[in-house]
This record gives sequence, C-alpha cells and structure tokens, in this order.
Amino acid sequence: MNELPNNPEPIPPANVVVQQAPPRAPTGQGLLQTLQRPLPAAVAILAVLLALQTWSSHSRINSLRKDMAQSLQKGNAVNAETAALAREVSDTAKELQIKVGVLESRQSEAQTQTLALEQLYQDLSKNRDEWALAEIEQVLSTASQQLQLAGNVQGALIALQNADRSLSRSDKPQFLNIRRAIGADIDRLKAMPAVDLAGVALRLDGVIAHVDTLPMLSDEKPLLPAAPVRSTRTKATLPESLTLVQRVTQTWRNWSQEMWDDVRQLVRVRSVDTPEALMLSPSEAFFVRENLKLRLLNARLALLSRNEAAFRDDLNSAQDIMLKYFDTRSRATQSAQSALRQVQANNLTIEMPTLSESLNAVRNYKAKG
Repeated sequence: MNELPNNPEPIPPANVVVQQAPPRAPTGQGLLQTLQRPLPAAVAILAVLLALQTWSSHSRINSLRKDMAQSLQKGNAVNAETAALAREVSDTAKELQIKVGVLESRQSEAQTQTLALEQLYQDLSKNRDEWALAEIEQVLSTASQQLQLAGNVQGALIALQNADRSLSRSDKPQFLNIRRAIGADIDRLKAMPAVDLAGVALRLDGVIAHVDTLPMLSDEKPLLPAAPVRSTRTKATLPESLTLVQRVTQTWRNWSQEMWDDVRQLVRVRSVDTPEALMLSPSEAFFVRENLKLRLLNARLALLSRNEAAFRDDLNSAQDIMLKYFDTRSRATQSAQSALRQVQANNLTIEMPTLSESLNAVRNYKAKG
C-alpha cells in the first residue's frame, strides 16, 4: 500500500482567500528575454540611419554628375568657339589668297606690259624722252595699283619722286604739266595720316608671344607665409616693473596679434565679376589662351588687309577675354592691355588717293605727240 505523506498540506476552505507569494527574481533565461526586448527599436534606428546614409551618398553622386556635366558643356562650348574662330581664320586666309591671286595677276599683267614695252622700244627705237615717259607711265601705273591694293603710301611716294627726278633731267617745257600733276599727287600723299602697319603688326606679335605667360584667375595660388618679423617683439622680455596682471595682459595681446596675423595669411577675400573664370580646368585654360591667340592673329590679318570692322571686333573680343579670364592686377596683363589699346588707337579707315592725275598727264602728252 502506498504510504500517505507525513505532512499533507491543508486544503483551505472556500471562503478563505489564499495570498500569493511575491514574484521571484528573474532567472538567467528571463533576464536574457528582458534585454532582447529593445532590439527591434535598435534595428529600426539602424535602418533609418542606413537609409539616411544612402540618400546622402546618392545626393553627393548626383551633385558630382551635375558638376561633370557642366564642365563638359563648358569644354564643348570652348571647343565650338575655337572651331568657329578657326573657320573665320580659314575664310580670311581664303580672302587673302584671292587678293594675292589678284596681285599676282596684276603683276603678270605688269610683266607682260613691261615685255611689250621693251619689244616696242627695240622695234621703234624711240628717243630718250619717249623712253623716259614710257618708263614713268609704267612706274606710276604699278605704284597706283600697289597704293589701292596694299595701301603702300611710301612706295607710291618713291615712285612719284623718281618720276619727277627723271623729268627734271630734261629741259623741255612740255614736261611742266606732267611735273605739276606729279607734284600735286606727292603733296596729296604727304598730307595723308601715316599708319605704321608694320609697327602695329609687330606690337600684336609681341602680345601674342606673351599670352602663354599671362597669369589667369584660375591660376591663383595661396600666398606664402610672411616673414617672421614679429619674432623680436614676441621674444622680447617684459619690463620687470610690470605687475603680474600687466604681464599677463601684455603677453595675451602679443599672442593674439600673432595669431591674427597668421589667420590673415590663411584667408584671402577677393571680389571677382566672373566666378566661372576661377573654375577653369587646365584644359579649359589652354583653350582660353589659344582662343585669345586666334583673336589676335585674326586682328593681325585684318590689319594687313585693312579690314577696319574685323580689326576692331577682334581686338574688342581679345580685351573682353583678358578682362574675364586673366588677372588684371598683374603687370604683364596690364602691359598687354596697354599694348592692345595702343594698337586699337590706330585708324585704318583711310581712303587712298589715286595717281590718275599724273597718269592722265603722261598719257595726254604721249597722245599729243
């Protein structure tokens, strides 16, 4: 038989309230479950931080893409402008070739006329005066052509003076009308304003040669630290008559002044009208310099061809490029700008006179003879 327990627990009556024992302290497994309860909140926080980091990285990548696209657009614009200038230079070169062809044709015509005159001299055996008149007519005709096509005033003056000197060797009074017409043409040419085209072209060549050495705004470098001129002041011993408070105050003033001088060497503030000029890459700076050279070369071609409108337009464009992209505080840039202003002050719109009066006087005399 089963044995009954020695101390059986008494069964409380129905109307008696049983009091429960106070909760026991959590065991090790319960403590672990209690600590694991905030994990979902931490995971949520980490997810939010990860999302913020992803959004920030995406924003930075988009910003870098936009900057790269803008840089490429600027490069394409500079390339397009350079190509346009190259086309303009090519068109100008073609026009000059056409003018050179005209000059060559005129020269060939002059050579043909010279040969014809020589043959005529040999066939007809003209006397000395007739030979002199024919030679003078040929020289004046050539000088008139050079004067109209190339604006060679000095060459025309030399031709007229030589013709007058040749006629002065003869004492015939019939030549007085011819010499009077030649003298009028000489006075007319001397009264014209002189334009030193060769000197202006050399001045432009000098500016073109120094374009690569001109400092640009994008080449701006931070200043080097200043020489330690305050060392004697900072290391000097304070007078012994000062009190402790005065010593501390003076030391603080010296130290703060030195710190302020150092900070001023770190930061430079400058106002620039075209901020995009500071953001040029090295390749873009190279194209800007080449663009300036092309403008100056085009102005030189316009100068030699006496194209006033193209000459002014190219010089103005060159001045605008220098003001926009180059450091105008530099002496080299200021010297180049001064040279361009001096070149721009020359007036090319000069109407060249003709030598028709002298030529007509020679031809009328020959026709009468």
